[in-house]
Amino acid sequence: MSRVLSVASGPYAPPVPARTLTVVSADGARLHVEVHGPEGAPAVVLSHGWTCSTAFWAAQIRELARDHRVIAYDQRGHGRSPASPACTTDALADDLEAVLAQTLRSGEKALVVGHSMGGMTVMAAAGRARFREHTAAVLLCSTGSSRLVAESRVVPLRAGRARTWITGHILGSRAPLGPVTPLAKRVLKYGTMGAGSAPHMVEACARIVHACPRAVRHAWAGVLAALDLDHGVRELRMPTVVVHGARDRLTPPVHARALAAALPHCVGLTELPGVGHMTPVEASDQVTGRIRELVSTYVTPDGVGSDGVGSDDVTSDTPGVPQQSHGTPVQQIKEGA
Repeated sequence: MSRVLSVASGPYAPPVPARTLTVVSADGARLHVEVHGPEGAPAVVLSHGWTCSTAFWAAQIRELARDHRVIAYDQRGHGRSPASPACTTDALADDLEAVLAQTLRSGEKALVVGHSMGGMTVMAAAGRARFREHTAAVLLCSTGSSRLVAESRVVPLRAGRARTWITGHILGSRAPLGPVTPLAKRVLKYGTMGAGSAPHMVEACARIVHACPRAVRHAWAGVLAALDLDHGVRELRMPTVVVHGARDRLTPPVHARALAAALPHCVGLTELPGVGHMTPVEASDQVTGRIRELVSTYVTPDGVGSDGVGSDDVTSDTPGVPQQSHGTPVQQIKEGA
């Protein structure tokens, strides 16, 4: 499709998949799915965020596909997946379940990674039997479960009714984004990325976001504005790591801390200084490293999940660090980016 755009070279150019397939969701929606890496390798499933596509994960796919089976899919209406009239969190959960069921063997477990709306997809699916069957561990990047518009800091005003109203109208705008111009890249960088993001990172994100059809962008903005998946967080019972950018304006650190406090089995909270919302692009090495750690700890070579506890799981009791429900402190790491 002509609307599927990305950079053509460099670390953020999408790699060629080993194979592609079309997965049909519960309501008949057709999803574009890519599989990278060797068959039989430990599986990683990548779920991208609002206005993005599989191209968003290019850096992770390029590195991980050497020794992992990486499964990435386009959310409905995004990338190569056609738009659907059903825009709900239940539909997102249906889609993820369909991808897991049609790309993994019966009983095979994977690490499931969700960025932004992809993380919300994971929360929406948390109580589903098929999701639990196929998920050994979870990595949540730059996401939240509720109050997204109220907590957003895209608009530089004090928190309150006026900021929430303006933010909602900006994020839910029907206006076309237009071509990727220097001004458009400056706006995107301000709203979604850290100030130190390199130009090639901004270019890659702009190409992906501007390729999202405006009707799709508007429809899903409404879903995110009304989001309440706090119950889904409590259902996410497998080992989970939360990663967030310290300079994230779309889903500020308050969301990451709330997730870490509410998750039944949070095994890490990683803050990336200077990084904004686009963590897999802005801090690709750190995100890829966390994926590798989680796979090596919780996904065994034969695809059967492991309940092993890695060295990351035990930390000292630090003031201000959220506590798990069983009283163990959640590890909080601040990584250089």
